[in-house]
Amino acid sequence: MSLTAADLSILLVEPSAMQLKLIMRHLQQEGISKIDGVSNGEEALSHIAQYPPDLVISAMYLPDMTADELISGVQAIDSNIAFMLISSETGQAALEPIRQAGVMAILPKPFDSSDLRRAIRATLDVIDPSEIELESYDVSELNILLVDDSFTSRNHLSRVLASMGIHNIDLAENGREAVSLLGRHSYDLVVTDLNMPEMDGHELTRYIRDEMGDVVLPILMATTENNQTRLGNVQQAGVSAILDKPFEPQTIREMLFRVLDA
Repeated sequence: MSLTAADLSILLVEPSAMQLKLIMRHLQQEGISKIDGVSNGEEALSHIAQYPPDLVISAMYLPDMTADELISGVQAIDSNIAFMLISSETGQAALEPIRQAGVMAILPKPFDSSDLRRAIRATLDVIDPSEIELESYDVSELNILLVDDSFTSRNHLSRVLASMGIHNIDLAENGREAVSLLGRHSYDLVVTDLNMPEMDGHELTRYIRDEMGDVVLPILMATTENNQTRLGNVQQAGVSAILDKPFEPQTIREMLFRVLDA
């Protein structure tokens, strides 16, 4: 039987008592009753160590740490706990580490109920596996190369793919490591970040298309990049699809249909 919002356990980390009550009320309206609230990062980490929730929802700026520091602490305790940010922060530099960390969603303050509902659905999609069915492939035999310099992002992407029944996943921290793996193994799909040290996703795409001469291998790029000129150059290099971080599992599911069953 599929999980519903009522099955979720949530830890809400919010220094403002008023905001804490407001967000709790929104969650309760979505049918969620298993909600605990704390006001700072240390309280959150202590709680998580004893009672791991399915999802942590946090503000950006806590009295003792920022959300990206909290994410690192949560990952160290249990890398399977999902994370959502609710913040009025709009600065790209501040949000970049959060996007790269593989969060379920980044919601503004104030947020629409529909956005919260979608983010909850995304969380359920990950923790309640539903195998993807493809016409051209046996999902259990798919071989994926996942390339990302962020450990948390690699972990999140791996978990999303695993929730769809894809378990044969090789990991690389940059394009150079990916090239080495491509020389030794055959893959059905490459999922890569764009901005990485040593060899980025653009250079990796060009290597696959030009140096290897492989114009068929699907390449899915998951990135926080919003420079349209740069993204245009990446598309020209031959990526099959571009996925914005953070993304919903349903979005990557649809893209897999598109690039693998094309």
